[in-house]
Amino acid sequence: MACEPPANPTVAAALADELGLPLICSQTAEGFTHLLVLTPERLELRKSGSQAPGPVHVTFTSGAAAHRRQFGGGRNQPLGRAVGLKGGAMPTVMDTTAGLGRDAFVLACLGCTVHLVERSPIIAALLRDGLLRAAHDPDVGLLAVERLTLTVADGRDYLRKLAEDQRPDVIYLDPMYPHRHKTALVGKEMRLLRQLAGDDDDAPELLAAALSGARRRVVVKRPRRAPALAGPAPGFEIIAPNTRFDVYPTLRLAGAG
Repeated sequence: MACEPPANPTVAAALADELGLPLICSQTAEGFTHLLVLTPERLELRKSGSQAPGPVHVTFTSGAAAHRRQFGGGRNQPLGRAVGLKGGAMPTVMDTTAGLGRDAFVLACLGCTVHLVERSPIIAALLRDGLLRAAHDPDVGLLAVERLTLTVADGRDYLRKLAEDQRPDVIYLDPMYPHRHKTALVGKEMRLLRQLAGDDDDAPELLAAALSGARRRVVVKRPRRAPALAGPAPGFEIIAPNTRFDVYPTLRLAGAG
């Protein structure tokens, strides 16, 4: 963990303590493969080395996130249809593989209240930083505060401990894509997520927990030609150009046992 002046060193020290990371000078990063850096603008994760790609950070106010919010296709886009956005429906969603929060942010823009669950503390720190900065943005600030919350936890454990009145309408899973689909990993963000979070070999176990926890449906994002996760077959699919959403209706309506 490093602090890049004039960023607040006290904040950096507190974050390093929270994450169990050493606090070092960014100029003395030799020996570290990655460095979490608090800059004056944001929190970044940087890969070390002369050939390293640029830093990874979370932003919801510019770039791809802003473009997708404005031109992504509204409630009729595949993600919206997958979670059941039709008519006036506004389902509550729990994203148990939150990652960098991109799909969760889209769902919040479409009207959903989304609870993000991320098990990697470092990824969650990047995500929390992005949410805090978004909260001060005039365009998406109210949305970020009212519709997006974050918990650092293993999705499997978190789902198993949910009380009945805490169960969301929809549970959303976006596990790591299989290694053989190399085109899904060209982005530096996806490579980083795999390095920090692993291969999600426990995704079938997470699916089983989700099927017991969702009131209405579970949605699993997959590469278009990848097999479904091990377990029950999905009830139906929503197909996008490079992506497939496997939908598992659970019919756990409010008040049902």
